[in-house]
Amino acid sequence: MSDKPLIPFSEPPYLAGLPSPYYSPSHLKWQKACRAFVDENLNQYALDWEKEEKVPPEVFQKFAAANMLIPTLPAPLPVEWLKRLGVHDILGAVRVEDWDYLHTAIYTDEMSRSGLSGPGASLTTGMSYGVPPIIKFGSQGLQERFLPDLLLGRKRICIAITEPDAGSDVANIQTSAVKTDDGKHYIVNGAKKWITNGIWSAYATMAVRTSGPGPAGLSLLLVPLLDHPGVSMRPLKCSGQASSGTTYIELDDVRVPVSNLIGQEGMGMKYIMTNFNHERLIIAVGVTRGARVALAAAFEYCLKREAFGMTLMDQPVVRHRLAKCGAMLESQWAWIEQFVYQMTRLSKVEADIGLGGLTALAKAQAGIVLDECARCAVLLFGGNGYTKTGQGEIVERIYRDVPGARIPGGSEDVLLDLSVRQLVKNYKNKTKLLERPRGSPKL
Repeated sequence: MSDKPLIPFSEPPYLAGLPSPYYSPSHLKWQKACRAFVDENLNQYALDWEKEEKVPPEVFQKFAAANMLIPTLPAPLPVEWLKRLGVHDILGAVRVEDWDYLHTAIYTDEMSRSGLSGPGASLTTGMSYGVPPIIKFGSQGLQERFLPDLLLGRKRICIAITEPDAGSDVANIQTSAVKTDDGKHYIVNGAKKWITNGIWSAYATMAVRTSGPGPAGLSLLLVPLLDHPGVSMRPLKCSGQASSGTTYIELDDVRVPVSNLIGQEGMGMKYIMTNFNHERLIIAVGVTRGARVALAAAFEYCLKREAFGMTLMDQPVVRHRLAKCGAMLESQWAWIEQFVYQMTRLSKVEADIGLGGLTALAKAQAGIVLDECARCAVLLFGGNGYTKTGQGEIVERIYRDVPGARIPGGSEDVLLDLSVRQLVKNYKNKTKLLERPRGSPKL
């Protein structure tokens, strides 16, 4: 047990001195190095940058120079590529070949420790979700052309799936990519909306329609953005995550080389779905830390705020609220730790099949937990929790981030339904394997 007093719920149990079966010395060493870097270069300024609605460009450059964008990639890391580019370890704490999903979860948790989603997302979203399809499915030629600049942070990228009329309904995407008569280019027309990091990105890993309706007509294309003819972008104002660079992208006869196709035509839906698993897990980890910050802030406030002749903490109804949210928070974190550990023991294929539905459920539940904890914090802060400045400003900001946790990456109701459908599908596939072929003897 740690002798250092911590506000209850302010840290995961493994950082509060309690034993855990999950974290090795490598993970603990990484957590210390990661916290020191992220606190110095991000978290101490995060609230101010969120108010200003922009993280200074030099912060991205600082993270890139330290190879501190790479940890947001899916584990295992692209070791061969990283070593070709001279990246052998992260902060001198972990060799790239030793990296696993627990290291990734620690990084995501630390990047979210301000409680705010926007500042961290402004740095990592493009790398986290835009680069993996190129690594997993891109041709060698495509990788050679783009990965060096992207992995080292010399160029920025975003993931562009959502459209004004197609969000969670990915199969209904309408942005078209039609080949020219000479077969050398795609002509892309359409619009993308709510694209995080888009406004700063040189490229987008973009879902486009290359053939008929439905999922079979979708492909992934690496589309140039900044200063490219036919592309116009403008920032979108959202209720939360103000600094994350949410963008509306319009594409008017944009010429893209056919060699920028990621993988094969018509395989876009499959690629997107496997990419979503990483995205949803990252969101779940970060959102759970946001809930932790909100609840811990409320707990600390209730210890000192007095009303009716006693502190708020002396009121049974207040303790009841904190207890209910604390149970939800720590149950969610325990599930995430278990989930991430399972990722370290399963292959990518096994995890996609066995954990795909549960990933959707974990992400949806994380949003529900954040909603409960943030709402509880605002109520306990009272007027201070409803004010954009002063003692309650952090919980006021976190509460505005709640829709950004429950909608992106698949809206909550869609994910709850998807999780059960995927579990049913897996169950039926397994029971079919047990069925006796027709005509075979009973014994």
